[in-house]
Amino acid sequence: MGDTRLIHGRYQLLDVIGRGGMGEVWRARDESLGRQVAVKCLKPVGPSHDQDFTRVLRERFRREARVAAALQHRGVTVVHDFGESEGILYLVMELLEGRNLSQLLEDNAQAPLPVDDVVDIAEQVADALGYTHQQGIVHRDLKPANIMRLHDGAVKICDFGIARLGRDIGFTSRLTGTGIAMGTPHYMSPEQISGGEVDHRSDLYSLGCVLYEIATGVPPFDMEDSWSVLIGHRDTAPEPPRSRRAELPVFFDDMVLDLLAKTPEDRPADAGDLRQRIVSGRTGEQRVPGAGRPAGAVRGPAVGSGEPRLPDWTRDMTTGHKPGRPKSGGADALDGATALTGAWTTARGAHVTGLPPGVPSRPVPAPALLATLASRHSAGVNLGRLGHWEEACEVHRAVAEEREHALGPDHPDTLASRYEAARTLSRAGHTAEALREFTRVREGRERTLGPDHPETLTARQQSAYALGRLGRHFEAHQLHAALLASRERSMGPEHPDTLRCRHDLALSLGMLGRVEDSYSMALDVAVVRGRVLGATHPDTLATRYEVACSLGRMDRWAEALRTYREVAHARAAELGDDHPDTLSARYGTGVSLGRLGRGAEALELYRSLVDDRTRACGPTDPETLRARHGLCVSLGRLARWEEALAEAREVCAIRERTLGPGHPDTLLSRREVAVALGWLGRWAEALTDYRTVADVRERVLGPGHPDTLAGRNDEAQCLERLGRGDEAAGLYRRVADLREPTTRTPAR
Repeated sequence: MGDTRLIHGRYQLLDVIGRGGMGEVWRARDESLGRQVAVKCLKPVGPSHDQDFTRVLRERFRREARVAAALQHRGVTVVHDFGESEGILYLVMELLEGRNLSQLLEDNAQAPLPVDDVVDIAEQVADALGYTHQQGIVHRDLKPANIMRLHDGAVKICDFGIARLGRDIGFTSRLTGTGIAMGTPHYMSPEQISGGEVDHRSDLYSLGCVLYEIATGVPPFDMEDSWSVLIGHRDTAPEPPRSRRAELPVFFDDMVLDLLAKTPEDRPADAGDLRQRIVSGRTGEQRVPGAGRPAGAVRGPAVGSGEPRLPDWTRDMTTGHKPGRPKSGGADALDGATALTGAWTTARGAHVTGLPPGVPSRPVPAPALLATLASRHSAGVNLGRLGHWEEACEVHRAVAEEREHALGPDHPDTLASRYEAARTLSRAGHTAEALREFTRVREGRERTLGPDHPETLTARQQSAYALGRLGRHFEAHQLHAALLASRERSMGPEHPDTLRCRHDLALSLGMLGRVEDSYSMALDVAVVRGRVLGATHPDTLATRYEVACSLGRMDRWAEALRTYREVAHARAAELGDDHPDTLSARYGTGVSLGRLGRGAEALELYRSLVDDRTRACGPTDPETLRARHGLCVSLGRLARWEEALAEAREVCAIRERTLGPGHPDTLLSRREVAVALGWLGRWAEALTDYRTVADVRERVLGPGHPDTLAGRNDEAQCLERLGRGDEAAGLYRRVADLREPTTRTPAR
């Protein structure tokens, strides 16, 4: 933004008035209209952060702007403008003079607000929610910090950062898929916690939690750790507000308990009905307690709630606003660990339950230990975000062992740490170890959550990825196919997670050589994703990119070129010119140009791509070196072999130093060195490099691997050029003998 703190030449930033997960909020002056406004700025995220996280954060900010700008109601914050300035996204809103409900509670030393104020706030929020729900928008993060009480008594709902349009399911799914917590535990509905369908009645549940807190001074489920809070929402009937504060009106007590019903069907039908109940209660109209609920409805735990259904994003969740009052030392005081409910623990002094048959129960661990382990788990996650995968792995493995000892092998926290250990192992290149850990997590989640639970499916999906990276493509394909069946059964054929699974299955088909099948499935997924998520959604573009790859494998390079270019253009518009996905599509464009014999165009593209990759990722990044390899190939196609040889040698040296001498990319560069030497007539030198490539591939991949055989074939051709025909013939026969079993038609 520069030292002037002037955005878009119009908004002069004055001082910070708030900070949060989405960025900073500034008091600013609109120089054009001479008024004060609030400007929300998305925090810039440096290159060390996870790129997927960065992309989703920007997506989430854009969505807030689009959702909020569509709302025009006295109970909703007004949005004036939105844009991007020097890489920073900003949202211009009306400047609200007042305090949010969380601040009001803190100002009041966590004592409840006056009864008349509580009822007035309830009516105004119900009126605003009624309006937003009529627009098809669900807030999904209603909490005291997102509700403002202005100095004149007006109430406004703020921060639609994770709001969901009723007709749009794709964006929400993508956010939860990257680990960003969708909601705050103290105010989340049971269906939101379980990853089920969320509609306007989830907001009503959250409102019930808010009203309970401002009326009594504490949330309905007042525990120290997130897991306890989430299980409380799912299984435990809340104490009536009047049991904590007798002066509350009967109608209010009954209304809040209705809002906190475990199933959406047992809550008020809509916010309009809720507001009418408040108006009737304020004017003294009598209401029969429980009226408005279906006959037989229960506000306590849902019958047959069964095992916990908590999605993976609950692992690192904080509890949000927590009342700061001192704990009572009486016999009724419960700490975070002993307040656990549901399938994992019993009452105070009991032992951990919900374990597999035959496994002895264990005492409830001390809260201090759980807090320490949670802190160390978060530290491991942060190390991973910074790219310190080996250190992160050590932390997660240690925490997993301690959690297993304290909580049991199948406790969600234990499995969460094992899952993170597996992820870090994978990112550090220890794929075989990662697969073993993912398998343990998958088996544990199948026992406790069931085979079709979203967390179980996530672990199964990671196992399939690991199998693919280990070259076990048939096993990966089988797991992807089984996973797809589970996704379709539990989520439906067009759910974003199901489509992601079909996308992965298309990739595995390609790795098995079934290129036509891979292309057909990818094309179908691209069409459905375009309809469900939008033509320019990152997931849609990812599948279109795979369509282009399949077209290339089928030698349909003209179509591949057109598709790569369309994807690159769309990604540049949505994600930016320097985004890794944009640069990948440009690389595919270069490959296509080269295959079509348009070497000069390919060379020009690769030169610009090398510059962009170097600026965005650094000179030794694997993708920068991949672009330089493409540049080397293009130079060769233009018969500029001296330049090609120099480029290939430099890239090979860097790859050998950073990736290792046996890495596939290093061997690819060494082969390119040999190719250039051969074209320059330096066959003896070329033979040394060709033989090195073949020997390393044989040692790493085995003598019969297709890449090894290709390397031996190169070696034989080089021997032939050197006039060593007998050696060449012997090598050709060896290659033919090793290839023969793989060319037979397999038995069916």
